Amino acid sequence: MTLLETIIIAIVEGLTEFLPVSSTGHMIIAEGILGIHSDEFVKLFTVCIQFGAILSVLVIYAKRFFQSIVFYWKLFIAFIPAAVIGFFAGDYIDMVLENVWVVAIMLIFGGVFMLFVDKWFSKTESDQTITYKKSFFIGLAQCAAMIPGVSRSMATIVGGMAQKLTRKTAAEFSFFLAVPTMLAASGYKLLKVFTEEGGQKLLLNNLNTLIIGNIVAFIIAILAIKFFITFLTKYGFKTFGYYRIIAGAAIIILMLCGINLSVA
Repeated sequence: MTLLETIIIAIVEGLTEFLPVSSTGHMIIAEGILGIHSDEFVKLFTVCIQFGAILSVLVIYAKRFFQSIVFYWKLFIAFIPAAVIGFFAGDYIDMVLENVWVVAIMLIFGGVFMLFVDKWFSKTESDQTITYKKSFFIGLAQCAAMIPGVSRSMATIVGGMAQKLTRKTAAEFSFFLAVPTMLAASGYKLLKVFTEEGGQKLLLNNLNTLIIGNIVAFIIAILAIKFFITFLTKYGFKTFGYYRIIAGAAIIILMLCGINLSVA
């Protein structure tokens, strides 16, 4: 990967990781447009620059991460469903992640769904406490994001709203849940590569690229989170729904015209 490609992919990650538009899907498409072939390092890079996005959450919400131990138990409970499915179906998930057709179709389906989300889940409770039960339900919803194009952010926020949380409360818990989820995914990928033959050399030879990617993703993610909370609270999901439909349709049209967006 060139320096320019590194920066572009990291910007895409930072912009889309916490927006309900599918960061994985957008990175796959961006790599396809740039002509980046999916080798072992590209797959590693795509996952590991999530560290930068994770750090942005820890910086913005630093005080919230020093709450009582109950806060961490709720995150752990929400994290369990995705951890279990990811452990047993990791290879299958990796295979599906590279299917651009799946990304495009799910972008459209998710977009149509988001046009009605605000209406369906408009009623909220006066008590916005996130209970263990709500945490687990949000964790179950997060599993839907293992399908490329669904969006982890969308799945968890909608899962929270289905538990009668406000958009803001659901979005913030989605950000918090991203920390253990993305940390586990990135850490597992790093460990897997590190223990493979030639893995240490691969990491060392591309260390600068990984560092630059994480720095860029961190800076962009901070800006994206601040924008998203304000925008979502004020306007809801419809705009993101229309964007997803347009993006998914554009991908399908390009593929039908013979333009290869696959990174494989």
